[in-house]
Formats: sequence, structure tokens, C-alpha cells
Amino acid sequence: MVDQCSTIKNSMLDGIFPYNDKLAPLYIRNSLFTLIPKGTEHIYVIGIGSNQISGDSLGPFVGTLLNEKFPDHLTVLGNLQFPLDALTLEKEYGSISLPNNSFIIAIDSVLGSRKIVNSIVIRKGALRPGEGLGKILPAIGDCSIMGVIQENDSSLHSSLFHTNLHLIYTMTTTIAKGISLAVRQYFQYPSNYPILL
Repeated sequence: MVDQCSTIKNSMLDGIFPYNDKLAPLYIRNSLFTLIPKGTEHIYVIGIGSNQISGDSLGPFVGTLLNEKFPDHLTVLGNLQFPLDALTLEKEYGSISLPNNSFIIAIDSVLGSRKIVNSIVIRKGALRPGEGLGKILPAIGDCSIMGVIQENDSSLHSSLFHTNLHLIYTMTTTIAKGISLAVRQYFQYPSNYPILL
């Protein structure tokens, strides 16, 4: 059952980048730097989606790449082993207590207009998981990073099961690199600290 995809409208965009642009990780880092408030002590990445549907696996896939990467400054919820999907999201997210001075980055696959399909979008504010499929789930995040994987067309929703894995993999690594660069720089890790394994 496809249950997580959101929709995105062009009026909601703060930053939009082609998923395969070689500079996209730097664009993501720069965008995050403008959104993370001064005094932030910890960053949470919430990877939303399923590990059973290729088109809905972006969030958990990013969570897997970032898990334990910066243990003192970055906590990941939602990965391929323990995904935050429609069945687990409310319970798991509702049970955590986030400390003051934390910043939440929500990550999800979304549906969008044809001209932004295959793009990565960053915006200030919460993400509404499942909105594109009529689900009512809690809004999550201080900012959102979204992979626009398909056009917002109800006749295409079943094709989420058959989304190109190269697209998902490339978006995933690009987003994870961008977040890693932002965390490394924001918390002043050495410049040779690896951003991914």
C-alpha cells in the first residue's frame, strides 16, 4: 500500500535542484545553512517512507546513509531497517522528546508538477507526509527536503512500486552528502572528516 507520498506546489519552493547536478550537495548545504538557526545544538533527520516500495524509500534510504555519521550532533529517525511509514510514523515520532535548541530536517518522496519531477526541493517549514494520497499524518520538521519522483497524477500512484532505483539512489546520496556537508561545517568538524562511508 502506498501511503507516504506528499505533494508539492511551486509556490512552496525555497530551493530546487536537478537531482543529478554535481553541485547539488553544495546547494543543499548552502540552503540548510540559511535555515539552521544560530545556537542549534543538535540536528534530527526524520526519514519518512517505506522500505518496501521503491518510490517511497527515499527518506529511509537517506536515514540509513546518515545513521551514526555524526553521533554527537546528528540523530536519525527512520531508516531502511526501521522505517517511519504510515503505520509507525505517528507512534514513533509522537513518542520522542526533542531537546531545546534542536533542528529537525524531514525527508520524503513527493509528487509534483511535471516541470519539477526528478528534482530535489528544500523549503523552510514542516512536511505533511501522505498528503498526496489523502492521508492525514502529523506535520514534521523545521525544514523539508523532498525528492520529486513523479508527477502529481492519481493515475500514476501505483507506479511508485516501480520507480527507477537509480533515481532514488542518486537522490539519496546527493541529499545525504548535502546534509553531511552542512553538519560537518556547522559543528566545525575537521574538513577531512568523511561525509559518507
